Amino acid sequence: MLETDKVFAGSVPENYDRYMVPLIFEPYAADLAGRAASFSPGAILETAAGTGVVTRALAPRLPSGASYVVTDLNQPMLDYAALRQAPDSRIQWRQADALALPFENAAFDLVCCQFGAMFFADRPAAYREARRVLKSGGRFLLSVWDRIEENVFADEVTHALARIFPDDPPRFLARTPHGYHDKELIRSELTGAGFSHVMIETRAEQSRALSPSIPAVAYCQGTLLRNEIVARDPTKLDAATDYAASAIAERHGGGEVAAKIQAHVIVAVV
Repeated sequence: MLETDKVFAGSVPENYDRYMVPLIFEPYAADLAGRAASFSPGAILETAAGTGVVTRALAPRLPSGASYVVTDLNQPMLDYAALRQAPDSRIQWRQADALALPFENAAFDLVCCQFGAMFFADRPAAYREARRVLKSGGRFLLSVWDRIEENVFADEVTHALARIFPDDPPRFLARTPHGYHDKELIRSELTGAGFSHVMIETRAEQSRALSPSIPAVAYCQGTLLRNEIVARDPTKLDAATDYAASAIAERHGGGEVAAKIQAHVIVAVV
């Protein structure tokens, strides 16, 4: 992962929430929220919350006495998440680095993290921090994307951009969001961080959009792939997005489109 793979700013938070969230994150957020609520946690920490899709799904499921601390490394993403969330006295918004959490030992019943671990510069350190702030018997609930070949639109956009920039193809999607999918590595890093029991479920969903342009805009302008395109040629962002849309249309048609997405959902117990 490159340092630039962690900086969500400018127009990225708004485009991310407008396009990426309904395209690929909402089905998994609903699933994660259901799992989290089933543990009946009283004190919850969310790391790498992004624009708050899990927060919006989980908060209504929590009891009135729960406390819910929502964090992200990127303040612009957290600010956008807070704007999208209805006022809720149980929720505290706090900028925080998952690798150095500003919380006391054994402070939470549950730590959850949807599609954030791939961006951690030192995952074992982040996992040790999650374990440190969990109470005995607490759970770390997280999800990561499976390999890019199992996530069709992401794979098609990546191949399309490689045809536009053959000498230096943008590889953000394969490198970072889809770069941490080895289940044995995940299990090893979590057990190495002190978790006693690790359960991993691979879950497929469908990514749906009203037109091929929506996934193209989502990936090319709602993720840090935008920065890679602009770095290669700042005049080609729209053309690259249109080309990605045409590649999706060629395979899936020009109307409503749907394709497979796949992720690993992990529960690690202290």
